[in-house]
Amino acid sequence: MRSPAPVTKPVTLTIAGSDSGGGAGIQADLKTMEACGAFGTSVITALTAQNTLGVDSSFVVPTEEIEAQLDAVLADFDVAGVKTGMLATADVIEVVSEYAQALGCPLVVDPVMVATSGDRLLDEEAADAYEDLISEATLVTPNTDEAAVLTGIEPTNESEARDAGERLLDIGVDGALITGGHLPTDEVLDILLTDQSVETYRHSRIETDATHGSGCTLSSAIIARLASNTDENEPTHEDDLFAAVEYATTFMQRTIRYHHDVGDGPGAVHHLAALREQAARQPVQESIESLVGAFVEQNVRPLVPEVGMNVVGATSYAETADEIAAVEGRITKTIDGIHPNRGVRFGASSHMARFLLSLREHDPSVRFAVNCRFADDIERALASFPWTIGEYSRDKEPAPDEENSTMGWGARRAFESVEGTPTAIIDRGDLGKEPIVKLLAPNRQQLYDRTMMLLDTLSNR
Repeated sequence: MRSPAPVTKPVTLTIAGSDSGGGAGIQADLKTMEACGAFGTSVITALTAQNTLGVDSSFVVPTEEIEAQLDAVLADFDVAGVKTGMLATADVIEVVSEYAQALGCPLVVDPVMVATSGDRLLDEEAADAYEDLISEATLVTPNTDEAAVLTGIEPTNESEARDAGERLLDIGVDGALITGGHLPTDEVLDILLTDQSVETYRHSRIETDATHGSGCTLSSAIIARLASNTDENEPTHEDDLFAAVEYATTFMQRTIRYHHDVGDGPGAVHHLAALREQAARQPVQESIESLVGAFVEQNVRPLVPEVGMNVVGATSYAETADEIAAVEGRITKTIDGIHPNRGVRFGASSHMARFLLSLREHDPSVRFAVNCRFADDIERALASFPWTIGEYSRDKEPAPDEENSTMGWGARRAFESVEGTPTAIIDRGDLGKEPIVKLLAPNRQQLYDRTMMLLDTLSNR
């Protein structure tokens, strides 16, 4: 017999409605909690018949059954964090508020009132009942529409969102996070207020309507993180709250960008996208190692620039340079061949990794790239291929800043220079900057084939 190897995770509890479409509610909460390292338990407050197109019907669970579920979970599990979602009626909110008074752990209140589709999920007269529950909470996470109902302030900018947050703090909540997906701003602004400080989390907008379940996902990620930070002898600190919100807003960005294309409606967020990214790392690393070995064997020395060559690969969900595999220290020339300075690891590249990430903002299917020498012979070879060749001039690039804007600028100019996605991108260099051509591909094999095609053409001239 095999020995057991039990896993201990913080236990979290979601008190919310069920979404038959699987993208929001209890289903979204449990997926997110698991993805964020918590063991999720649940109390179902309502059953909804819904899909990506909308909510067809809703049935509120009798309060005595909600109490029975709460008693069962709290009697057996050492719950380290609780979140609420759809509570539907004033009676349900009052029951949950009574239980909240005895909780010895963080409580996040997501005041679900309207579904992403626009269907109402809360009785008109139930909104006033939220005050007692919010006063017991560690954090409340309304979007701008919900903030308007709870505070009477309908935020249209960052300043008004802060005003709404201040009014929620007056109720007695420790922190108020006004989520900014509905704010008419260029960026998504999520604003967190406590009695001591204010923090604004800024993220680029993603061109999609597939945000079903985003509020549930955000609040579940926050409570999972808070539960992980809770010590039985210490309450949750304010620093923990800010760190949890920063983690959760970044987590949610990925779930929206790599959303599920399901149903006839906008689709649902991908709660496990971060886990899928981690699971995809080993195959990507092996692909880069294989490419490096093949380049050494085929002796691609004629293609290696003076600054050295690097080969980079991204998982399908890569969002940061730490999620790009590359050769540490690059590949350099030897007397008669090439040699990788060190091994392949994630986070080993800066320039090429950031450029690949910038390219993926325009076409996420671009996952592999290699930088090669560029000169007249390379240009003639490229001109003979049926490739889409992008180009940009470094003498016009902006000054670098903390956000590494030159990488985004170069990628944008390259895409603007052609129709579709470039096969290769020419950087003609500038004073003190070596000319380079970067070959791009959606997979390892295509990058290898394109590199060999360029090498063979040079050899035959």
